[in-house]
Amino acid sequence: MKIRAGFTIGYECVQPTPMLLVLNIHPSRRPDLLTAQVLSFNRPIEAWNYTDGFGNSCTRIVAPPGVTTISTAFEIYDRGQPDVVPVDAPQHEIKDLPDDVLVFLLGSRYCDTDRLGDFAWATFSNTISGWPRVQAIADFVHGHIEFDYLKADARRTAHGGYSDRTGVCRDFAHLAITLCRCMNIPARYCTGYLGDIGVPPDPAPMDFSAWFEVYLGGHWHTVDARHNIPRIGRILMATGRDATDVAISTAFGPAVLKQFDVVTEEVPGDDTAIA
Repeated sequence: MKIRAGFTIGYECVQPTPMLLVLNIHPSRRPDLLTAQVLSFNRPIEAWNYTDGFGNSCTRIVAPPGVTTISTAFEIYDRGQPDVVPVDAPQHEIKDLPDDVLVFLLGSRYCDTDRLGDFAWATFSNTISGWPRVQAIADFVHGHIEFDYLKADARRTAHGGYSDRTGVCRDFAHLAITLCRCMNIPARYCTGYLGDIGVPPDPAPMDFSAWFEVYLGGHWHTVDARHNIPRIGRILMATGRDATDVAISTAFGPAVLKQFDVVTEEVPGDDTAIA
């Protein structure tokens, strides 16, 4: 199947403002592109790309005073199948984990493992290790947090989501990641596009989505505690320890969001589209 995706985002700055952007699709998905995916700006801006420590494709700019609009639009091939559910994937002993995976066992800015460790062990230590334990954690988070766009809070940590019992997709991901890490399961934060493909349309405005991945059986596997069902058509943009590492923009000075429009939809009439 083909998916059409893109965005238009606008920031207003009062002075020249350096910014880091994490708005390209992940290098692992670039071979699936059917059209180019490049960032465009509404006025001449010097932009240069770099790869961060997590392997994400990032962009640096200096936004001039006034409103700067950033946009992209592309089509991408997708296999049109739901997320794989690796029911037999085993959990590794820590001593057997690759060195570069160990960081995803540690606490981070939004994943405060020190505050949830006792709860995690009391709640999940009797579950079957491996994927069944991950599913138990996803089930818990899915039932514990109520999704509410109006309750979004950029300062809320995993423990805050556990206490408040409300939030948006990032809060589901942060809490689930933290509980997995507390149970010695490496988990990393993911951000990207997820349209209403194969599910009833959501009347809320389209947004980027957050989910997470766990390292089991020698591979990273997708998990989505917010929806808690396999979904079709994820387009990964970036992975990291938590939302700090994959923020769509980091401004080194005042920058006010003035426009935010995201599009993710199946291309109608494509021969490979799902039924």
